[in-house]
Order: sequence, then structure tokens, then C-alpha cells
Amino acid sequence: MLKPETLEIWLRGPLPKVPPLLQPVAHALLQARDELNAAMHDFPPALLNERPAGVASVGFHLQHLAGVLDRLLTYARREALTAQQLAALNVEVPPLAIDAKTVTKLVEAFNDTVARALNQLENTDETSLAEVRGVGRAQVPSTHIGVLVHAAEHTTRHLGQLLVTAKWVRSIDMR
Repeated sequence: MLKPETLEIWLRGPLPKVPPLLQPVAHALLQARDELNAAMHDFPPALLNERPAGVASVGFHLQHLAGVLDRLLTYARREALTAQQLAALNVEVPPLAIDAKTVTKLVEAFNDTVARALNQLENTDETSLAEVRGVGRAQVPSTHIGVLVHAAEHTTRHLGQLLVTAKWVRSIDMR
């Protein structure tokens, strides 16, 4: 018999407080959180800004994962970005200032953002999912569910890029 902790998050069953239509969003975010934490365990901070073949760095993806998820959650709530969010967006561009705690801080920031996302999902009324939400400064129209699904999709896309780049830079570092 399979142990639940060995299964991917989506196969472990519904999350009790998350509305049924938002379960896939929550599952994707939790899976991303688990995979990111595993991949960044003992990741050397000195490799955060490495860009083999010009790809985006692990440091960029770590910053962007938390930042874009936070911004998309804001749009889903029909709120404008704050000055703090805009400032954070402007510093997502590498290179990062690095110290011994940088990886830990960035992983914690992502974990905190996922926790806030789960709380928001738990408190989302499913009847609002077809409502229009404006995205970005231009307030491009989407739907509430569209923004939330994109938040999960965008997170998994950047996680995949981070995972590949992290393996790549570690393999180069090992030579």
C-alpha cells in the first residue's frame, strides 16, 4: 500500500478548507512548494546568479516565484499593487546581493506567499469565480478563476525552469 506522503499532493485527496473548484490551484501550489524546498536544500548561495547559456538564474526564479504569485493574488482580490509590491518587482532583475542566508530567505518568502495563497483560496467564494478581474497596470480583463489558475500555472512553469537551472549550475560547479 502506498503511503500518502509518497504521493504527489493532488493524489493525497482534497484539502478540507479549499473550495472544490479551487483544489487544483491549491494542489499545484503545494506541490511547487514541496519541490522547491527539496531542490533548494543545501543549494550553494554562490550559484544563485549563475546563468549558463544565458538562461534566467536560480536567484531570479526564486524572487519571481514569490513576487508574481503575490501580485496575481492581489489582482484576484481586485486590488491594486502597493508601492512595496512595485518596488519588489523592480528588484527581481538579477544579480542578487548574496550572503549565507539568501537561499533560506528566498525560500521562506515563497513559502509565506504560498501560505497566504492557500488562505485566500480557502476564503474564496466559488460564486465569484466567473467575475471579471483586471490584470496589470492596463487592467487587462480576465476572470477570478483565470487569475488563480494562471497563478498556479505560472508558478509551476518557473519552478520547472528553476529545477533545471539548479541542476545545471550544480553540475557545472562539480566539475
